[in-house]
Amino acid sequence: MTGSNDTQKVVLVDENDKETGLEDKLKAHQNGAKLHRAISIFVFNSKGETLLQQRAMTKYHSTGQWSNTCCSHPYPGEGIEAAAHRRLQEEMGFDCTMHEAFAFTYRADVGNGLTEHEYDHVLFGRYDGDPRLNSEEAMGYKWILLGDLKAEIQEAPDCFTPWLKIVLDRVIAAHGKHGSI
Repeated sequence: MTGSNDTQKVVLVDENDKETGLEDKLKAHQNGAKLHRAISIFVFNSKGETLLQQRAMTKYHSTGQWSNTCCSHPYPGEGIEAAAHRRLQEEMGFDCTMHEAFAFTYRADVGNGLTEHEYDHVLFGRYDGDPRLNSEEAMGYKWILLGDLKAEIQEAPDCFTPWLKIVLDRVIAAHGKHGSI
């Protein structure tokens, strides 16, 4: 169980995802120097499309941009899969079976003086319904094939979050290896 203060903390990690401490979430993103644990979820339907969300205008960075199904940070003491299920339900209003496809580290300027420097656990899930968006998190959604997503990013890169652009080729490769979810 986590305390309310823990919900505003991120788990700092080393390059092997070994926990090294905690940091205030906003502070970790302001200095961008401290690597921290994150999750990125890509949910696919039976047509092979992935679910994107358009980030709400109330988010503290990357407002209005299209991103993968759900992204977040596990609470201190919370497992990767537990965090993924919690945030998918909180942001998109549904839950589904998921598995970790891969993990990687990245650093990206996300605007407003903020930087994401994350050890990101990427999970794939399967769902064939419509989400019930939390309006504080997402203001829109769409299903799209990965190839079409890549083309849209090339045509209008500013419409998409920096981390989605960074991870997309890895997702395409991993989705091809995993086949159907």
